Formats: sequence, structure tokens, C-alpha cells
Amino acid sequence: MNKFLFIIILSLFNLIAIYSQKEPISIAGEAQGTTYHITYFDIKNRNLQPQIEKILRDFDLSVSTYIPNSIISKINSNEKNVKVDTYFKACFNKAKEVWKNTDGAFDPTVYPIVNAWGFGPGKKQKIEKQKIDSILQFVGFDLIELKGNRIIKKDPRVALDFNAFAQGYSVDVVSDFLKSKRITSFVVEIGGEVYANGKNVNGEFWKVGIEKPIDNKENGNPLKAIVKLENLAVATSGNYRRFVIEDGVKYAHHIDPKTGYPTKNNLLSASIFSKECITSDANATGVLVMGLERAKVFLELHPELEAYLIYSDENGKYQIYETPGIKEIVSEVVEEKKFSLFKEN
Repeated sequence: MNKFLFIIILSLFNLIAIYSQKEPISIAGEAQGTTYHITYFDIKNRNLQPQIEKILRDFDLSVSTYIPNSIISKINSNEKNVKVDTYFKACFNKAKEVWKNTDGAFDPTVYPIVNAWGFGPGKKQKIEKQKIDSILQFVGFDLIELKGNRIIKKDPRVALDFNAFAQGYSVDVVSDFLKSKRITSFVVEIGGEVYANGKNVNGEFWKVGIEKPIDNKENGNPLKAIVKLENLAVATSGNYRRFVIEDGVKYAHHIDPKTGYPTKNNLLSASIFSKECITSDANATGVLVMGLERAKVFLELHPELEAYLIYSDENGKYQIYETPGIKEIVSEVVEEKKFSLFKEN
């Protein structure tokens, strides 16, 4: 048989096999202090939720600062002879890469300051310049390194926080698991971070929404845009979901590692698209800390990333900055309607 014809027939067979299951399998639950939603097509009609939830539990036992006996918590507490696992290594190495690329705008060692502001598991402290300055002495990713399976600190007060991008990595971990089961059409969402592979039952690429950055500690903001994910990940960082108000002043949870204070710029949300959700998630945090002008320069240097940035102009109006490839990703700009990828329970 002609090789080209054989490839076409094989491709058609695979397409028919995928969509012979007309109804997708949808699972949902709680993990990492948030929720997850996963939809996939499986010709074997397998319920993979128990295995996925075990993966997420094991993941938390590695990199969650909210679990006292996790690997990262033990390292932060300076327990002796702590060996890291593959989850921790992947997070550490990606953090080092993005820290370098963003010139320190993304820095997981900001954890003690995150705690001081009340955005971590630690007790909120009274914020004073002297206090912040004292903590900044042991903030810096050059103060910690990974040697083999162990972490080496230059100062025992150095502590790590992978929460800014760990959810993105957990999306990749679950996606890799589904691929290992020969599932090629799926979408994984954990805490709002998403990776989609293949197409839905209508033969279209999966679509998700980007929210308007309106102050709201709960989910459900109206959407600004609908995007299609063609074997692509998206993660969004914004200052509208997690914040505290102190003495009438709003402080967002994104801390500038260089100042020790929440970021102050006109960038309201950053949605970053890439082939891996860990990459999207970490860079979305870094971009939001940078602010619009620095982010533009950074994105020009990193064409592997596509970005959809929402910022406010001098009149307080929403404005959009898009990288060149975004026009192929954004399928619709919406104003006052809501869009949900998953059915309401």
C-alpha cells in the first residue's frame, strides 16, 4: 500500500476511534485548596478519577507549603537529610529558569514576605519597612541551589514557595498521565490553569474564557475573551482574586521580590500561552510583577510565549496588549456574558 495512503487511512481510523465515544467523561473535585475539572474522550470508557486524585495527593506531598510534612515544608523548616523527588526537581529547575529570564521578577524565595503579608499559610504580620527590609536579606534565588537530590541554602532563613506556578505544573502532570493512557482528546483545568489536547466532540479545538479583572474573591467574573487551545496551555495571573485591604488600601498578593511590597502598576491580568502549563503559570506571575512596559520588552525576547494582557489606561479604562500570535488564539472578544467550559452541577 502506498505509504501516504496508509497514513491517511490510519489517521481516519484514529479519528473515528476517538469520537466513537460520543459522550465525554467529565470528572471534578478538589485539590490544592481549589477545584479541578477534567474532560476527556476514552474509547475504553475508563474512570481515571481515583488515579488522578492519587497523583494530585502525591504532588501536594511534594510541593505544597500548606501541608506540614510535604517535602517543601520540610526544606523550609530546615529538617535534615530531606531528599527531593521528581516533582520538586521539575519545579525548582523551572523556577531557576524563569527567575533568570525575568531578571528576578519571578522568585520563589519571596515566600517569607508572602507569609508576612498574609498570603501564605503563616500568620499575617504587622507590615513595617524595617520588617520588610530585614526579610529581604534572605530573599533571592541565588541563595539556594539543588545538588543531586538535596537542597543547599546559603542562609537557613531562605524558604521556597512554588504556589505561584505549582498548579500549572500539576496540569502538565495530569495531562502527561492521560497521554500515557493513550488519551489524545482532553482538557485539564486545575485552579483556573488549563491545558487542552486534541479536539472536542464537534471536531473543534477546546475553548476557555479569560475573565475581566474585576475585584472578586470568588469565581464568576464576566469574560473578556474566549480563546481556543490547540495543544496549548494557558495560565492567568491577576490582582483581582487574592488581595487584602489594610487601612483602606488594597494590596494584591503578587509581591515584587525586589521591594518586598505588592506590585503597583497598571497591569491587571496576564494570560500566557505556551506548550507547558508550568511555563505559562510561572511566566504569568513574572509578567504581572514586571508591569506593562517591562513585560513588552520581555515578551519580544521570548517568542515562545504568547500573551494577552489587560491593563488600565490613564482614564481607568480597560486596554489590551497582545503578542503577534494571539490573533490565531482568541476566537471571540466578549463583553458582558459569561462562558463556562464545563457543565454546571
